[in-house]
Amino acid sequence: MEIQQLVRELKIKNDSKIVLLVADGLGGLPLEPGGPTELEAAKTPNLDALAKIGTLGNSIPILPGITPGSGPGHLGLFGYDPLKFLIGRGALEATGVGFNLGPKDVAVRCNFVTLDAAGNITDRRAGRIPSEESAPLAIKLREIKISGIEIFVEPVKEHRFCVIFRGEGLGGSVADTDPQKTGVPPLDPHAHNAESQKTAEIAKQFVAQAEKLLKGQPKANGLTLRGFAKAPALPSYEDVYGLKAAAIAVYPMYKGLAQLVGMDLVGKPTTLAEEIDVLAKAWNDYDFFFVHFKYTDSRGEDGNFAEKAKMIEQFDAVVPRVMALNPTVLAVTGDHSTPAKMKGHSWHAVPVLIAGQNVRTDACQSFGETECLKGGLGQFQAMYLMPLLLAHADRLGKFGA
Repeated sequence: MEIQQLVRELKIKNDSKIVLLVADGLGGLPLEPGGPTELEAAKTPNLDALAKIGTLGNSIPILPGITPGSGPGHLGLFGYDPLKFLIGRGALEATGVGFNLGPKDVAVRCNFVTLDAAGNITDRRAGRIPSEESAPLAIKLREIKISGIEIFVEPVKEHRFCVIFRGEGLGGSVADTDPQKTGVPPLDPHAHNAESQKTAEIAKQFVAQAEKLLKGQPKANGLTLRGFAKAPALPSYEDVYGLKAAAIAVYPMYKGLAQLVGMDLVGKPTTLAEEIDVLAKAWNDYDFFFVHFKYTDSRGEDGNFAEKAKMIEQFDAVVPRVMALNPTVLAVTGDHSTPAKMKGHSWHAVPVLIAGQNVRTDACQSFGETECLKGGLGQFQAMYLMPLLLAHADRLGKFGA
């Protein structure tokens, strides 16, 4: 019996409140052997105080040694096996901006990039172009026409936008065109199977027309395509866990994934402080709250150790406001590790803290990777975090006689 089916049978409804506070890409690495990670270098008095009365551990987002994308990383945190429920990033991005994917749609998450005169990528994120500059460029791409295909282009945030191709005979299994490095050109769209060959050909036409429209732009004169995907079908939080769940996030992709698992999107925050304002206002209306903070991840991807530590300090500063709401159970973690040293996602285990009701405390005195190795939760796959939170909130019954 798989874990979600077991939870369905054991779930209990009560008045408890569960908060999942996620700092994207939280896990890190020391710059030198024996040094602190970003989390350990940051000043986190509030998280350290919780560590003393809570219990710590580490989660493995997918499997040992497997580096997760943000989609699979969050899916695991939500209690879904990322190897069973495969969701392309394009579907997350499109859903996150409010696009209702249909059965004939293939969604693609896109990045504006900067190309040199030879067509090689010099910046994979177009200098992190601000949204007010990137949105008009995304809208301009709506001029692209391909025979027999409807094309929808939606701005997302900063260098990101999404494209939806609608038509007959489109498959969602197409390789990314992002080579994951600079100094080389974007890759051609390549279908992984015969069913997706038409999609790859359409994508190639789209890129060719887009580069003509973007020619002469100082930052965003090219693009890469990532996460080709059709709409997935996922069991809902209400069905699996018996929870009325709310998602509070700034970035569309995380809103999209939350919607796909049946969470309600609450508020329209633009900052972490506003997210906590929304949390407080919605407190009486929901059982479960997913609160997402992005910038720990982006500073890690930039390779900026000091800035990632500062973002963690901003994250720590809102903890008292969350605790003032008196959650039954509070979990603090990340969806994956993004060490500044590596400038990208990694396979490393992610720190986890659980505080609140029914916690068996351990000897840990601060929240960081080294202490988490000693914690009472041990090391576990991320998809088992939700059963742990339900158990701590008295929301799971006994298995067997």
